[in-house]
Amino acid sequence: MQYTLAHTITSGNIKVQLPSSKSISNRLLLLNALSYSPYEIKNLSDSDDTKAMLGVLNSNSTTFDVGAAGTSMRFLTAFLSKIVGEWVITGSSRMKERPIKTLVDALNQLGGKIEYIEKEGYPPLRIFGSNLEGGDLELPGNVSSQYISALLMIAPTIENGLRLTLTGEIISKPYLEMTLALMKDFGVESHWKGNTITVPEGNYQPKVVTAESDWSAASYWYEIAALNPELNINLQGLKKISLQGDSNVQKMFEHLGVKTKFSQKGTVLSNTGSKTRKFKYNFINEPDLAQTLAVTCCLLNIPFHFTGLQTLKIKETDRISALINELKKLGFVLNSNHVDDLSWEGDKCDHSTTEPIVIDTYKDHRMAMAFAPAAFQFSNLVIDDPMVITKSYPNYWQDIAMAGIQGLEK
Repeated sequence: MQYTLAHTITSGNIKVQLPSSKSISNRLLLLNALSYSPYEIKNLSDSDDTKAMLGVLNSNSTTFDVGAAGTSMRFLTAFLSKIVGEWVITGSSRMKERPIKTLVDALNQLGGKIEYIEKEGYPPLRIFGSNLEGGDLELPGNVSSQYISALLMIAPTIENGLRLTLTGEIISKPYLEMTLALMKDFGVESHWKGNTITVPEGNYQPKVVTAESDWSAASYWYEIAALNPELNINLQGLKKISLQGDSNVQKMFEHLGVKTKFSQKGTVLSNTGSKTRKFKYNFINEPDLAQTLAVTCCLLNIPFHFTGLQTLKIKETDRISALINELKKLGFVLNSNHVDDLSWEGDKCDHSTTEPIVIDTYKDHRMAMAFAPAAFQFSNLVIDDPMVITKSYPNYWQDIAMAGIQGLEK
């Protein structure tokens, strides 16, 4: 399926109820299970990833398919490794290309028994759940934070807890801080000194909890505010003091002309018209915002240089290559070392065409949502496989219709 995007420049005030954070929701689900909580989580995400997580935790089966839900794959691998029994966990064709060896090796080092069913180092996995023994463990700090969070969350429930030393540069640090903060809400204290995180053996305590709205989803509204100066956007459910590292989007977009005002009525975005001449940023802590910022900067004709993008190659797709390919269709020529950076120096190529410009989404929800606001400037824009957005923001297309972008099925 494809969406042809029709657009009108809309003015005035709009109010948007943002989805719940799937990062927080998935952590809360695992902590709820580990604490044997009788309480339901309030404002739980209705994203595909959270549904996959919930489906496994509520299932009586021994074989689970989490589809494209990377968070669920990592968190559940750790969880199932300590639940006595034999389990099989698999996913989509892309999931079978996403590495998981670092996490599997760590769990096996703690006494787990996990085997690869197909390709070494990748799902699907056969897990023989058993009692794990903790102690000292060492991991590179530049691996996916989901591996580390998965280990941290099960740490209190394994013998002797866990003393985890992260070597080298630590990336996506806010996600680890989020995990530890939520663990504290469930009664487990931790200690992070230097590169070592210590989690003692202990018991989680059940608690009534509410998931925050999603700052990552808010980023697309910042993009819309930057591209449409006539709109005032009121976002519902965000916390000014947030567990989410992506709340830093408000500071980034100050450089792109968007002001944020918090009140009891919501978070209001307005366009100041004041833009930087060049935008430089290290996304080491907020990699999920890189696509939004890259597309926005190009559409505003602001050259940029982004670093800290090393995890983008193992996301739903190789996001660095995907951005280069799709922005070229809009006439923007980007450069990268294809390891950890992406830049645009203002170089353009001919893109004048009356033919539809089809943006491939690569089964990646953030590609669809980051590129859709380009419809303000390109009247012949088409989004391929538009419903990938259900991974994190199921109501995205209905919501952005309020901003004047309408997806028409093709």
